[in-house]
Amino acid sequence: MQLSDFDYELPEQHIAQTPIEPRDSARLLVDRGDRVEHYQVAELPTLLRKGDLVVLNETKVIPARLALRRPTGGKAEVLLLEALDEERRTWEALARPGGKLRVGEVLTQDGVDVIKMGPRTQAGDTFVVEIVPAGDPLDVLDRHGEMPLPPYIGTRLENPDRYQTVFAAEPGSAAAPTAGLHLTPSVFEQFSAAGIGTATVELVVGLDTFQPISTDDPLDHPMHTERYRVPEATWEAVRDTRRAGGRVVAVGTTAVRALESAAVRGELSGRTDIFIYEGFDWQVVDVIMTNFHLPKTTLLMMIDAFVGARWRELYAEALAQDYRFLSFGDAMLLERASPQDQA
Repeated sequence: MQLSDFDYELPEQHIAQTPIEPRDSARLLVDRGDRVEHYQVAELPTLLRKGDLVVLNETKVIPARLALRRPTGGKAEVLLLEALDEERRTWEALARPGGKLRVGEVLTQDGVDVIKMGPRTQAGDTFVVEIVPAGDPLDVLDRHGEMPLPPYIGTRLENPDRYQTVFAAEPGSAAAPTAGLHLTPSVFEQFSAAGIGTATVELVVGLDTFQPISTDDPLDHPMHTERYRVPEATWEAVRDTRRAGGRVVAVGTTAVRALESAAVRGELSGRTDIFIYEGFDWQVVDVIMTNFHLPKTTLLMMIDAFVGARWRELYAEALAQDYRFLSFGDAMLLERASPQDQA
């Protein structure tokens, strides 16, 4: 396996810079195995079956990006990744300029002390930081933080709620589970009317969302752990769905990671560094709705593990049909291929 196996040319004009309105008017490429069909996300309920279960990551994005100043007057930036205590006062974070920041250094915004730098984590590429102002740390972030849009989006987001799913519930993530951005109350009403169930999981979207694979052999890529939780009611719904012959439909790769982690680890909550690539023993997910991913990423390796090398044909078709890619882009609906089909 080589990194080039997961590379493709992504022209800049195909990277969506703004979300489409309404949400469910995003295009949806549907892989039928022997052909490709084109729909809108609004039609998703008609593409699923009665008895299917749609599983959503209910994590909520926080304004985790902080533009700050050092005591010297120089610029600094902190991106909060995950709370390290229940009070959400201490966090693991990315910070720059990482080589210059010192333990105990206090970073400010408009003269207000906001972040106190701690040591590097054991991994070495992140820091432990503390939110300084008194009060609820989430209120502090509302005052001083910004929504942490990916670096490939250069257009200012006028409405921060558009980088939030309509079903978001648990604050804590530094990135949105972007496939879920397309779903609307109308789509959920149609799910219910069609006998399609819904359930939630939580996976705090972490560092690997921001890090492309940097090793020549992608299997040498170090996976960071992420916190996940699969409610007992969701796990029971999964079992009931499978027993009744329905399919488990994961909305987004983060929902996939939560579900498959619960199966692999035998625990409904905890931390996972699951790495899904070719040959993975799928135990839960039958269908994935997902956006189009950057080249040379673990997310693309997951899609390869799900449908095999056919992903190249699907991505080529999407580019030829002017689909919009990445976080604010369009989506695809994939059914898991058998090992024979993937070969």
